[in-house]
Amino acid sequence: MEKNENIVAGVPLTWYKTGTGKPLVILHGWGSRASVMQVISDGVNNLRTSYLLDFPGFGESPEPPEAWSVADYARVTEAWLNDVLPEKSFDLLVHSFGARVAIKILATQSIASRVDKVIFTGAAGVKPKRNTSYYVKKYVAKSLKAPFKLLPKSLEEKGLNHLRKTGLWKKLGSSDYQQLSGVMRETFVKTVTEFLESDLSSIDHEILLLWGKDDTATPLYQGERMDSLLKSSALIPIEQAGHYAFLDQKIQFIAILKSYLESGD
Repeated sequence: MEKNENIVAGVPLTWYKTGTGKPLVILHGWGSRASVMQVISDGVNNLRTSYLLDFPGFGESPEPPEAWSVADYARVTEAWLNDVLPEKSFDLLVHSFGARVAIKILATQSIASRVDKVIFTGAAGVKPKRNTSYYVKKYVAKSLKAPFKLLPKSLEEKGLNHLRKTGLWKKLGSSDYQQLSGVMRETFVKTVTEFLESDLSSIDHEILLLWGKDDTATPLYQGERMDSLLKSSALIPIEQAGHYAFLDQKIQFIAILKSYLESGD
């Protein structure tokens, strides 16, 4: 893949280009990077010129200057697209967190009019079902933080940093949260707690949903929920595949993707 580095909207970005044909923009998931998605770009190299972005804070793109929301990622992604694909139409394939960004772009950004075919896989963005354990952990975490909120700001942050290093606190957080610190930890909290059902309902694009039937990060019921909210969509569950269906069932995934991309070309 051809590696590129740009400063877009004041933010340094690393991205990659490979293949030939109409542009296909590929956006990765949380905790991932563009290179993980290369199996997809390799699979359609003779059909599409793929553009793969390392989101700020992932891969080789540095962290954002402050904690970002999904809208912040959408804004910078749109600016990047306008920079590398000025006035061109393109197809869009997104995984997990990349779908959050894509939903915002398709629902709220002017560049949506230039997007043709859209593929979501293991997409995040709808509110997950919560069990009792989740609410117990949430209540305990809130209770542990409460005393520090009474302290002056400088002491509050020092106390919270100490709390986050304790064994009890680590048991309360998700594995993704535990591995983060600083700006990216705050970004994680801001993005995963934003649910995008209302944005999904306002998207006019047809969207193909490719979902691992054994996905535990974004379970199949979330794909079914998206399918019910979108105006035009088709959900295809993939057997014996988890959150990374394009890795677990590469041949089947690429075959479905190529068939969809070739239709109407």
